[in-house]
Amino acid sequence: MTTETTTEKPGISAAVIVKDGRVLMVRRRVSESELVWQFPAGQIEPGEAAEDAAVRETVEETGLVVTAIRLLGERVHPKTSRAMSYTACEVVQGEARVVDEEELDAVTWVSHSEIADYVPYPLYEKVQGYLDDVLLH
Repeated sequence: MTTETTTEKPGISAAVIVKDGRVLMVRRRVSESELVWQFPAGQIEPGEAAEDAAVRETVEETGLVVTAIRLLGERVHPKTSRAMSYTACEVVQGEARVVDEEELDAVTWVSHSEIADYVPYPLYEKVQGYLDDVLLH
């Protein structure tokens, strides 16, 4: 039996992308515990910055070209026990769609009031604070 810690698995970087008063959510083909809808995200490659991974994963999964604005925060995810980084991003070009059909089966833009319908538990407080700032003001 092996005991695996979060430091042995690559970290995951998520892109928090806001456009026209909505945040981009993607639906995974295979859910991780309660995670069905989430932000575009994927593993950080060796030597890659979390912000760069968020940008890369967004284009690979959704075809949407984004640029990193700033790292919002990092934590160990309470549902998956994975090291997570969250990066605020803005759209440069393109329309979000399912590009990586092995990983995703849907994408959608969600208003602030709809977030709880897609994510049935509280968001990371730094992400929630950012979304409150940009979607409610």
